[in-house]
Amino acid sequence: QVQLVESGGGLVQPGESLRLSCTVSGSIFRVNRIGWYRQGPGNERTFVATIFTLGFSLYADSVRGRFTIARDSSENTVDLQMNSLQPEDTAVYYCHINGISEAGAGPEDYWGQGTQVTVSS
Repeated sequence: QVQLVESGGGLVQPGESLRLSCTVSGSIFRVNRIGWYRQGPGNERTFVATIFTLGFSLYADSVRGRFTIARDSSENTVDLQMNSLQPEDTAVYYCHINGISEAGAGPEDYWGQGTQVTVSS
């Protein structure tokens, strides 16, 4: 069973930084991509950033240039460095994997429980 555990959320002031981490445990046959989504108050869960197994990454327009995603395959972790945080970045941030649990199976989505990020003065 695949488990994703996020850490690093908190309360910061506008312009400050936070670093989120996600640790993955359990067995997964192949990871297609791993990254982050977020859900703000009263909003749907939206894409933030992802990194593909081949190494390239994608970012939402709203965070490009401020956030950086990095994966450490040996440690089974993926981090999200968030700089120049703004109140609109306030959300619960979820770690996400799209992968294949075993050979011959179709792709599935796996989610962490989320970590709260609040940006407020």
